This record gives sequence, C-alpha cells and structure tokens, in this order.
Amino acid sequence: MEYLPNIVFAIALILGVGYFVRNVKKLIRNIKLGQDVDVSDNKSQRWKNMINIALGQSKMVRRPISGVLHVIVYLGFIIINIEVLEIIIDGLLGTHRVFSGMGSFYGFLIGSFEILAVLVFISVIVFWIRRNVIKLKRFLSAEMTGWPKNDGNFILYFEMVLMTLFLVMNATDAPFQAMDNGNIISQYIAPWFSGLSEGTLHLIERGAWWMHILGILVFLNYLYFSKHLHILLAFPNTYYGSLTPKGKVNNLESVTNEVKLMMDPNADPFAAPTEGAEDETPAKFGASDVQDLNWVQLLNAYTCTECGRCTSSCPANLTGKKLSPRKIMMDTRDRLEEVGKNIDANGGEFKDDGKQLLGDYITHEELWACTTCNACVEECPVSINPLSIILDMRRYLVMEQSAAPMELNNMMTNIENNGAPWPYNQMDRLNWKDE
Repeated sequence: MEYLPNIVFAIALILGVGYFVRNVKKLIRNIKLGQDVDVSDNKSQRWKNMINIALGQSKMVRRPISGVLHVIVYLGFIIINIEVLEIIIDGLLGTHRVFSGMGSFYGFLIGSFEILAVLVFISVIVFWIRRNVIKLKRFLSAEMTGWPKNDGNFILYFEMVLMTLFLVMNATDAPFQAMDNGNIISQYIAPWFSGLSEGTLHLIERGAWWMHILGILVFLNYLYFSKHLHILLAFPNTYYGSLTPKGKVNNLESVTNEVKLMMDPNADPFAAPTEGAEDETPAKFGASDVQDLNWVQLLNAYTCTECGRCTSSCPANLTGKKLSPRKIMMDTRDRLEEVGKNIDANGGEFKDDGKQLLGDYITHEELWACTTCNACVEECPVSINPLSIILDMRRYLVMEQSAAPMELNNMMTNIENNGAPWPYNQMDRLNWKDE
C-alpha cells in the first residue's frame, strides 16, 4: 500500500502521455496526406522567423492589448509548468518537493511562478470578458458558433483552474516547507485555511497536487481537439512559412513546361512521349480536396488559432462578402479530420465519401470574393497563408472545370484572341488616338 500512490501516478502518466503520442502520430499522418513541397531553402532565415514570430511573439504584439496579454499567458503558463518536472519526479519516486534542497533559489523560483500564475489568471479573465461580455466583433462571425466558441472558453476555464490549484497547493503546503519567502502570493491565500488541522491541510494539498497534474495531462490531450494545438505547431509552422515576397504567385510546373515547349522553335510537338509517360496520370491542376493541397498548407490548417485577425483585416469580409480567411482554414482542418477518420475506419485506406473541400465546405462565392491582397497573410501571428489555399482552389475551378466568373472568362478569352484583356482586335488598339 505504501507504493500505491506512485503506481497510480505512473499509470496515469503512461496513459496520458501514451494517448498524446497516439494523437501526435495521427496528426503527422494527416498532414502527410498533402502533396510534397520543397521547403529546405534558406534555413538560417527560417530559424530567425521561428525565433522572432513563434518564440518572440513579434506579430502578436502588433495589437497591443491582446498581444501583451497573450505573451503573459504564453510565457507564464510555459514557465510555471517547469514545476511539472518536480511533480513527475515526486510522483514517481514518492518524494515531496524534491528540488527544495536548492534553498533560497527554490524560494525565488516558487515566488516567480506564483506572480506569473496571478498574471496569467488576470489575463485569462480579461480574455473571457473580451469574448463573452464586450463581445468583440471578430469573435462573433458565423464560423465562431457552437464548438469553436465553446472551445475558446473551455481553454480559459482550464487555465484558471490550473493556476488556482497551483496557488492552493503552495498555500496549504507552506506551513510545512521552508521556501525562503517563495510563497509571495500564496501567503495571502493561506489564511483561508487557518484553523484547519495538519491532516486536513495535507489532504487539501494532496488533492490540489493530484488535480493539478491530472489537469495538465487532460489539457495536453485536449490540445489535439482544440484550436490551441497552435501551442505546439506554431514553431514548425513559422519555420516552414513562405519566404517568397507577398504577392508572388508560384507557377504550375506542368503549365510552365508546356509553355516552354510551345516557345521552343526546335521542339517537335509531334514527338513520341518518353517511355512510361503514356501510363502516367495527368497532373491535376489546382486543388479540390485536402489531398491536393501541399503538406505545409495542411500544417497551416492545424495551426490556425482562430483569433480572427485575418478576417477582421480582410477587405472582402469588411465590405460584407461571404469570405472569411479564418473559415477557410477551419474548413480545411475539419475536412482533413474527416478524411483522417475515414482512413481510420477503413483500415488505413481512404474510401471515396462523395465529399470534397470545394463545394461541401468552401463555396465558389467565398473563393471569388478574395482580392488576393495578402492582408490575411500579413496579419496572421503564426505565419498561416489562407491565400495559397484560395488560389489553388481557384486554379482548379478555372483549369479543370472552366468555372470562372463570366467577367474572368471574357478577359481570358480576350487575352487568348487579342493578346490583351480588352475586346479589341490588335489592329484596332490605336484607333482611340484618331477620335
């Protein structure tokens, strides 16, 4: 019986970490469903981007109020959870505050953690008020109802409870520990428990300790189902973010090769195809489903924080159009999850479910409302590129289905026939000067 708590702790730790690893494997599998893309260039710049944007939160603080609060929560929550290492060692070995032997430095750490815990708690309350009392417009979009809205609140409740448990744990344990003024905040909570026996204080402290570590394990596994997956994915996402200038659109290699062939005076258009080429499936232009997107775009979808900065800066959305860049990313992630579940249900193989990202999730109207201004790309605090998905799906509509709006079809016809977007014969272009 003496080692029963340690055994229970070990089982909880194995189950919690094991389920997390299982979900991470599923996440990686889903992302790898995307097309391959080479992002091995300019590694030094990629590391700089990751350090500045993901770690340094440089784009987050462009909006000072939410940015500073997010930095407090981010740093506070990460730093406070350094104590999880001590909890794990104590839980496995049966020790109690194994690092307390560091003396005054340990007290300094605990005191710093407690100050951060209070700052995190206050910041989370402000976030909750902004979402539920002030009701900022960017949290009231059509896509932010149901689960997305509840998810945003659930994580705030999680953080408030975990910070409270941390402080209660310290307050009820302080009378039995020499933490050298480490209980800077918990000393004001300790009077709430005055008059209780030592046994009762130990019971409360142990209860808070268990709930704290179990809460962290639950939080860890909740991430996969939450928008807060960006806590983990912001780092690889900013590393693999596009380094090309905004506004530069990549060319389809198959189309480029075709144009080069047409422009080469020495090329024989009637030459026989290379060996094996006749058996190859023609390349698909653009994207109609998540498997047609590249893996970085799928990583983008999983990294989306649903903060709405992209949508709140989108000129199409601001003028009443249906387009919401945030919804584009959420729809991509939802469809990718649906495809992943299909694969799980069919023994590792995807079976056509009669659905696709285009049409069932994202409408033509949304895609054609985009002005390709890159405002959404510029605003995203974790280097997500909704525009790249929009452009790939537009390519599919134009090149595979000839389903562009009439104005675009007319323009492209004019370019093909007249070499210009206007409906005038090349011989008549200068007639205006005679008028």
